[in-house]
Amino acid sequence: MTESTRQDRTDAGPTVVLVHGAFADSSSWNGVVARLLRDGHPVVAMANPLRSLSGDADLLRDLLDGLDGPIVLAGHSYGGSVMSEAAEGHPRVRALVYVASFLLEEGESTGELAGRFPGNELGGALRPVPVRGPGGQPVDDLYIEQERFGPVFAADVPADAAALMAVTQRPIIGDALADKATRAAWRTIPSWTLVTRQDLAVPAEAQRFMAERAGSHVVEVDASHAVTVSQPDVVAELIEEAVRATAG
Repeated sequence: MTESTRQDRTDAGPTVVLVHGAFADSSSWNGVVARLLRDGHPVVAMANPLRSLSGDADLLRDLLDGLDGPIVLAGHSYGGSVMSEAAEGHPRVRALVYVASFLLEEGESTGELAGRFPGNELGGALRPVPVRGPGGQPVDDLYIEQERFGPVFAADVPADAAALMAVTQRPIIGDALADKATRAAWRTIPSWTLVTRQDLAVPAEAQRFMAERAGSHVVEVDASHAVTVSQPDVVAELIEEAVRATAG
């Protein structure tokens, strides 16, 4: 990259990096990306492997290291667990935006926090598929049963779109949800949280608990867990608020 290109990149403002969670892929951010691009923000949507918390975080950290200039990170659901792990101590991450997401303490797991408060209907909707892990050991890939995907994960998404999401969902290895966090980037990096009041995957009460514990700036919306699809403008507005608040 030339020096002039680097200068152009710095003048464009922070790069917004989007991290999807389980049972989704980077296309779940499409509506958010369209709004951010229209408003002139550089954007990268990570393809999150959903294989292990540490491995997924290492890949995100490598992606962050390869970018020039300041960064604002946004994570949906398990993506928030990954970005908390990856962003700790990163000198160019200005803000963290948690979207229907997890803000884990060290020693906590995504699955533990998802089940700590009432209202989680996701566990009973999961279908395990035995696969071989990276070392050849047997592990379970978790899918949401297709007929349950809409009601549990995407209740406010149009039925035809939710059906497509159910078919194209990305499974997560069960062990990734049980992996313990070793870092909590929200302790040192300003954070914003979008709480989804109609969420049946990460109950709103759990989201509020984690956000308040972290001292996060909280906005609430009547939405399902799939808020990045059902209300992308609300998500993009919160990301842009974090960009503005941490400018310079």
